[in-house]
Amino acid sequence: MKRVLWAILMLVGLGAAQAQDLTALARLDPAASHVRDAGGGVDVRLAISQPVPWRVRVLDNPPRLVMDFREVDWAGLERMARDEASVTSLRAGVFRPGWSRLVMDLAQPMLVVQADMQTGDGAVVHVVLQPATAEAFAAKAAEPEPEGWALPKPVPLQPVRPRGEGPLVVVLDPGHGGIDPGAERDGTSEAKLMLIFARTLKEVLLRDGGFQVVLTREEDVFVPLETRISIAHEAGAQVFVSLHADALAEGEAVGATVYTLADEASDKASATLAERHNRDDLLAGVDLRQQDDLVVQVLMDMARTETRPRTDRLADSLVTAIKGAGIKMHRRPRQEGAFSVLKSPDIPAVLLELGFLSSAGDMARLSDTEWRQGMAQAIRDGLKAWSVEDAARAALP
Repeated sequence: MKRVLWAILMLVGLGAAQAQDLTALARLDPAASHVRDAGGGVDVRLAISQPVPWRVRVLDNPPRLVMDFREVDWAGLERMARDEASVTSLRAGVFRPGWSRLVMDLAQPMLVVQADMQTGDGAVVHVVLQPATAEAFAAKAAEPEPEGWALPKPVPLQPVRPRGEGPLVVVLDPGHGGIDPGAERDGTSEAKLMLIFARTLKEVLLRDGGFQVVLTREEDVFVPLETRISIAHEAGAQVFVSLHADALAEGEAVGATVYTLADEASDKASATLAERHNRDDLLAGVDLRQQDDLVVQVLMDMARTETRPRTDRLADSLVTAIKGAGIKMHRRPRQEGAFSVLKSPDIPAVLLELGFLSSAGDMARLSDTEWRQGMAQAIRDGLKAWSVEDAARAALP
């Protein structure tokens, strides 16, 4: 029997990808998918609209096959052909922000003997399971998750320095990374471009002397969204800037855009973080481990009420500085969105789309060293202007 501990397959952006193969939500084709008996085992075929990062493993009590995918819409799953004698139930839902989980309850212990993805016009995930002893299944199910996939461990919180005292602590978050390359074009990934820019921006900020800078990732690795927020709290961040360069196949998408968390996402964000995060990592310097969900949500909403106007001023300051430097911005340079990475309630946080890989002009600018320096200096100026105003407001009676 072929030994398969895990299948962690990164198949976005294979050599066959064309310039305009832009990443987006993958969708299940239930008519071309099935879960069938295979000579005592199970043959799983999942046809989806495009390749995405994924993994598969087994879990016990009860025995089940668990498959995680980067943003798959499972609409129509109930119409997929299924052998109910081997797979007693099938369900799918959100696993963590940006990731979905498909769970199959197995009628008996089975182990994965084949796991692969074929790409072409869309993608097909093919998994084969064969019966196993209860002991072998339990041993496989007990194996720990690979590093980088588990939810973040509690981190020691650093006290946030009073506003206006000492260097401004800035956490830069290069979007995506590792198995999650983000948007891609002409052999270049969003993840790699953002890491290059984050390093440039870090150098510009440190050279100024008024900043302390931490990156959520220093190389091309996958970092879960929850861990990015944890890193910010661990660093005692006073500002969080997430860096992206997305791609849109339709509509106008040219120039830089500064995003803040949408109002309609705030209440849901509080509830979700209260459920998903370790309690001592929700608010810097506040011990929430002994509080119930209602108390946690109230405290988080209070923190967000104070932080929101500071975040708005931060976004406005960045837009002013970028425009002042003569750098092209989107026709709507200031927007809002329900980005999970912005949902920490106590840190002013923005998501900066530096441009769009779907735009040839933006792609050329993002790849230009001189342009990156100019944009980094503009962001520095925006952060400095905001920091001075924020400290002055904090000093008011």
